[in-house]
Amino acid sequence: MLKEAVSYSITEGESVRIVQITDPHLFADPEAQLLGVNTGKSLAAVLNTIRAVDYPAHLMLATGDLSQDYSAESYQQFVKAVTPVDLPCHYLPGNHDDPRIMYLHMQGEQIFGQQRILAGNWQILMLDSTVRGKPGGNMADSQFELIDKAIAAHPHLHTLLVMHHNPIVVNCTWLDQHCMDNGAEFLVRVAQYPQVKGLLWGHVHQCIDTYHKGPHGNLQLMATPSTCIQFKPLSPYFALDSIQPGYRLLELKADGSINTKVYRVPGNHFSPDNNSSGY
Repeated sequence: MLKEAVSYSITEGESVRIVQITDPHLFADPEAQLLGVNTGKSLAAVLNTIRAVDYPAHLMLATGDLSQDYSAESYQQFVKAVTPVDLPCHYLPGNHDDPRIMYLHMQGEQIFGQQRILAGNWQILMLDSTVRGKPGGNMADSQFELIDKAIAAHPHLHTLLVMHHNPIVVNCTWLDQHCMDNGAEFLVRVAQYPQVKGLLWGHVHQCIDTYHKGPHGNLQLMATPSTCIQFKPLSPYFALDSIQPGYRLLELKADGSINTKVYRVPGNHFSPDNNSSGY
């Protein structure tokens, strides 16, 4: 039985426009820092940039690691921060989140934890790739079942799959230890569906735009920078990048294609401390 979906009325033929933010790593203490970056202030800077751009989005996706310390206050601060953006915000858990505390305190008129979103010609599935107590991920049978049933229920809709963990390795040796451990199987299985057009995730704190060649054409694969610290790409060891926090804009077109671009906070206000510890 499929659980309730959130539905949006989109004009026939209109694109579904999305803002994605990910990995804010908030603390109960608004002045707390992660590796030298105040995560509350960096999230605020990202959200201010989004508002300044004035992209006519229909909704926002928050793809996990909203908290760093599992506190109720960190989730309450997230809700407070995104409310002025005035967009419906759909969230899923990351490996730094406590799903129970998250569910209890991610509350607001425009805050949604449902896994299915119906909008125009698209269906968006918010998948849970987390494994309790582990930094790495796994796509459980229950999530495959959700995908199967959701597509069977709406076979005419294009589908975007959203998760926290990366299903592909990103060629950072230390980080690839914490990817989705059945990512290769996941890609093969979801690529069998012509409805699935793209996969979107966080976790890796860097921008990735690539493709997976499947039996029905290229499957678009997208990873998005964190709203706080960034991991240095292609590094065999843990290393931070000095590039600024960012977010992703997506345009899901009625024909099933996806236009997307990553944007970053201007300036150089959020420089991590490579000598810090605590991630």
